[in-house]
Amino acid sequence: MEMDLMQVLFLSETYKLLGDKTRLTIMALLQVQSLCVRDLVEILQTSQPSVSQHLAKLKTHGLVKERRKGPWVYYSVNTECSPEVKQILSNLPDMSPVVKQKSAASEPSFG
Repeated sequence: MEMDLMQVLFLSETYKLLGDKTRLTIMALLQVQSLCVRDLVEILQTSQPSVSQHLAKLKTHGLVKERRKGPWVYYSVNTECSPEVKQILSNLPDMSPVVKQKSAASEPSFG
């Protein structure tokens, strides 16, 4: 019985966390590739503190992980998340076009 209640509490917190459209969008974007805060700020057209707060919540709940590369911190989906989270993520739209558009816009032009 206690284990069932803990599972319900876990799912409640997870669904509440992913019930926010910005965090859900971040998760969809991170399924495409690892991104840094600057990339997410540019794509989402929101402030750096806002993106950082959303990432902190996702990281605290084990949904994203971070990797340092020089001065940059890149975030990605934690592939070891629960089956329930994997199911939610599998239903998110493909954000590849958005990420590729951002990547193309930030590439240096040699023309």
